[in-house]
Amino acid sequence: MKRLLTFAATIVMLLPTQAQKRLGGYPITPVTFTSVKVAPNSFWGQRLEASRKVTIPLAFSKCEETGRYKNFEHAAAHLKDPSKVFPVTGYSFDDTDPYKTIEGASYILQTYPDAKLKHYIDSVITIIGSAQEPDGYLYTARTQNPQHPHEWAGDKRWSQEEDLSHELYNLGHMVEAAIAHYQATGSRHFLDIAIRYADCVCREVGPKPGQACVVPGHQIAEMALCKLYLVTGQRKYLDEAKFFLDYRGKTQGQSEYSQSHKPVVDQDEAVGHAVRAAYMYAGMADVAALTGDTAYIHAIDRIWDNIVSKKLYITGGIGATSNGEAFGANYELPNMSAYAETCAAIGNVYVNYRLFLLHGESKYYDVLERTLYNGLISGVSLDGGKFFYPNPLESMGQHQRQPWFGCACCPSNICRFIPSLPGYVYAVKDRNLYVNLFLSNSATMKVGGKEVKLSQETQYPWNGDIALKIEDNRAGRFNMKIRIPGWAKSRPVPSDLYEYSDGKRPSYSVLVNGKKAEAALESDGYYTINRTWKKGDLVRINFDMDVRTVRANNKVVADRGLIAVERGPLVYCAEWPDNNFDIMGMLVNQSPTFAAGEKPMAAFIPADRQKQLTLFKTQNITTLSTDAQLLAYDKQGRLTTTDERLTLIPYFAWCHRGSGNMKVWMPQDVRATRPATPATLASQATIASSTPSASMKSIADGLVPADENDRSVPYFHWWPKQGTTEWITYTFTEPQQVQSATIYWYDDQPWGGCKVPDSWNIEYQNAQGQWQPVADADSYPVKKGQPCTVHFTPVKTKVLRLNVKQPEKYSCGLFEWSVK
Repeated sequence: MKRLLTFAATIVMLLPTQAQKRLGGYPITPVTFTSVKVAPNSFWGQRLEASRKVTIPLAFSKCEETGRYKNFEHAAAHLKDPSKVFPVTGYSFDDTDPYKTIEGASYILQTYPDAKLKHYIDSVITIIGSAQEPDGYLYTARTQNPQHPHEWAGDKRWSQEEDLSHELYNLGHMVEAAIAHYQATGSRHFLDIAIRYADCVCREVGPKPGQACVVPGHQIAEMALCKLYLVTGQRKYLDEAKFFLDYRGKTQGQSEYSQSHKPVVDQDEAVGHAVRAAYMYAGMADVAALTGDTAYIHAIDRIWDNIVSKKLYITGGIGATSNGEAFGANYELPNMSAYAETCAAIGNVYVNYRLFLLHGESKYYDVLERTLYNGLISGVSLDGGKFFYPNPLESMGQHQRQPWFGCACCPSNICRFIPSLPGYVYAVKDRNLYVNLFLSNSATMKVGGKEVKLSQETQYPWNGDIALKIEDNRAGRFNMKIRIPGWAKSRPVPSDLYEYSDGKRPSYSVLVNGKKAEAALESDGYYTINRTWKKGDLVRINFDMDVRTVRANNKVVADRGLIAVERGPLVYCAEWPDNNFDIMGMLVNQSPTFAAGEKPMAAFIPADRQKQLTLFKTQNITTLSTDAQLLAYDKQGRLTTTDERLTLIPYFAWCHRGSGNMKVWMPQDVRATRPATPATLASQATIASSTPSASMKSIADGLVPADENDRSVPYFHWWPKQGTTEWITYTFTEPQQVQSATIYWYDDQPWGGCKVPDSWNIEYQNAQGQWQPVADADSYPVKKGQPCTVHFTPVKTKVLRLNVKQPEKYSCGLFEWSVK
């Protein structure tokens, strides 16, 4: 869950210069997205087309299909006639999905004017406004049925805000969307609705007598209210945002999960729900910049250092565990069970962007770029129509992209973010122009108050050649500050969490009008060229894009003996469609060499979408290949090796061609390998289930959890079925004698939807094809995280069935089912 438009961009777009000085802001000012036009037939042009033609229309249709609009209509009907009440279903934050989609659509509308889309947005805003109560309160989870609101809402306003009501979270996304719509269209329709709700919050929530002294259970209102302050100039919104932060850790609700375990200025470690955390850190930066409260900045700096040195995935993802969608302990970075939520990646971008605007150092953009090109855009397919919620770094087929989710925060957040990307490319401070991202575009900005027009041509991230051309300059002499990425300086991240292991020393060059620039790489990480720029001046940048191998800090247990592969800003992975062997059993050479190849982007876009999209047609994806060995056991149980050619693709492109094996971290040390296990009765059987899925094969892969909290091995489950009796069968090629079975149950409580079963039993099919219970079963244990074994009188059968009685409000799942 996240936000799109940076509030600093709002400073430039919505306030006159004197107001900017009066209100304060970041030391560095971004060049807003409306001033940067991305070239259509480019890497990001393709992404913007997919967002405009697929993602945003899909999100609007899902809002309609899943009853999001109905919630507003029902609330409006109750306000007109209090006798009309409606059952409240879904989530308490469902209102935010239309808000977020409107926000993204507004950015698209600014870039690609569309009268039909504008009319549609206006009609949705009218529906939203109709649900607003007379005093400004707008929360359909209560207004539809005040006596029986959503189970998370509480019996009165704000009573469960610090738990699950999300009333202030809804406010935050509404304000973000309303400001984006105002900026794109000039209409105050949505903005006035949001202001009325914000005024209601300022009246009713705070530290004064008679107010509800609560802070947001899910942060984002802090960022939104800062932005609203900048738009309106009304100090009360900034004060409210600061109250939300100042009182964190001081109200009744105190937990690491929501970063309310202690005051924010005393925090020094990233903990709890990763999306909430990232939004809070971004809000702290906003408030600090506007109020001058440096204690906030010192706290954020400490937390940032903790993330990049101990809690950041190589993909830029954050949030190690599904238990609370949260950060793990220091150096806890599992791969198969990595949560790395798409929303958290977007939040990570927000935090690093703000820290750049505050400190002006390139290291923040190094983290931002790593997240952007890997752990963020992996969350949406290249065609814009399927999504990941978690973004794991390893899979055995249990992860699939989905067209939507019941909790739809990630798809609607992608709607907000992708169209905002042009606003992250450039920034200015006095007579300094920062070039932070490399993508083909044309831009107009003001440097020292005078207009500068610039164009950029590149095929980045596929190669490291960039051409920057001065199209017009009225600013005279200024500094062009070109970010030299960390990866180009042999430093993958600004810490010792990861380091390159190949000993290579790539170089880069910067030429001005064909001659070496008279400039230097400064301590802030920017190659700074100071000159009087003239129309037609051409800056050519070249970054060597060698393929690099990366090792993690040895304290990261999950990555010991493994390497990751990068080229430029892209992290690569091995995936099953490109390799006709079991990539889980591979061993990469000690001194690998890589060859680059290409695959057409069309191979990653479904045929039905290819008619809708056009910009992918001339684009290719760079692949890599290297020699490796496959380790496996033969029928006699002896370890064997086979030479293979391993092919890698960019991580963001995985799982576009079906689900199956994928690995980012690959064994280079023998001790880290996982040879294919010898065949067993279970692994040679045909598996069927009452709810078939690609992950069924995981129950016979020989991998078992280390304990009840281990999520590093694949599993199968019957979610979302609840309270039903489900089954799964092994069909052997010929009758086998079986006398015991062992189950490892999957139970993700207290956060997930699966529990150990109420009961289970084993049946077999007799010679007549009839199902019979096994005889003399000693017990059917249901222990979490332990082998649950049943012994019975031996039976000879061709088909064995496991029956599972699921709890009333939960599903069941299993890691492994072995038979002997």
